[in-house]
Amino acid sequence: DTNVISKQIKVSACIQHGRPCCTQQGEPWKGLALSSPVSRLLSQIPCCQDFVSDWSPLHEASIHGRLLSLKKLIEQGSDVNLVTADQVSPLHEACLGGHAACASVLLKHGARVNGVTLDWHTPLFNTCVSGSVACLNLLLEHGASLQPPCDLASPIHEAAKRGHVQCVELLASRGVNIDHNIKHLGTPLYVACENQQLNCARKLLESGANANSGKGLDSPLHTAARNCSVELVKLLIDFGADVWVKNAENKRPVELVPPGCPVGQLFLQREGPLSLMQLCRLCIRRCFGYKQHQKITGLLLPDELKHFLLHI
Repeated sequence: DTNVISKQIKVSACIQHGRPCCTQQGEPWKGLALSSPVSRLLSQIPCCQDFVSDWSPLHEASIHGRLLSLKKLIEQGSDVNLVTADQVSPLHEACLGGHAACASVLLKHGARVNGVTLDWHTPLFNTCVSGSVACLNLLLEHGASLQPPCDLASPIHEAAKRGHVQCVELLASRGVNIDHNIKHLGTPLYVACENQQLNCARKLLESGANANSGKGLDSPLHTAARNCSVELVKLLIDFGADVWVKNAENKRPVELVPPGCPVGQLFLQREGPLSLMQLCRLCIRRCFGYKQHQKITGLLLPDELKHFLLHI
């Protein structure tokens, strides 16, 4: 967040030049309390500790994974649901740090599993930022909602963007809509392709994601071509991506390939009609809808045929 970074720079500059960063009344940095990163910075300065009192020792122990300190604070009566000015709880921080042991202790003592910050972040979203499968399993066991409270913070989009394949796989297996299309982001598959996360894109496609559903008229193949991602282009075409589809600028994916990129040659090789075998595979996979991988694996078919259907 550029606003947060700007505030951090201002605070750091004041500290370096020996200028007071705040007074007992919280001036002139009163507005900074709404940002937990800035609060963390200020909490290290003696003159500002009262000002950032909402950033508690419990938050500090949670974000850094200090399990013994966390347990001691809870034993001393600290409220596990204490939130900062921007509604960040210790559980949010434990999940952001990927500290499953701390998250477990907080949940056992009544931490709210679906708490929402002012930025619409839930503990589940923060877990997809850190990529901790242990935290993700723990939250789901305690009833974490798979439905994001706002499209500004979608867990599966975040996991796909950051390349956390196991998180994507677990969310997909629990029934998250893997084709959830958010206006400013697109689908999880589009986000994975945009950030060149090949393994996440593969996992989404194996789970039944629509290879042609992207961001507006821009398909996953458009962004893969734009990024000169040879492996992604191969993968998408194998899973039925349309090489002839046009985006809002009336351009096909091949027209977005940077000069000298080998993807251009790949498109020339794949622009013809699909083989009968490929068409049959696509048709069969579409019949299974979501969770295709698990359903095909359970079929009473020869292994060779299963491997073909599974793109192995």
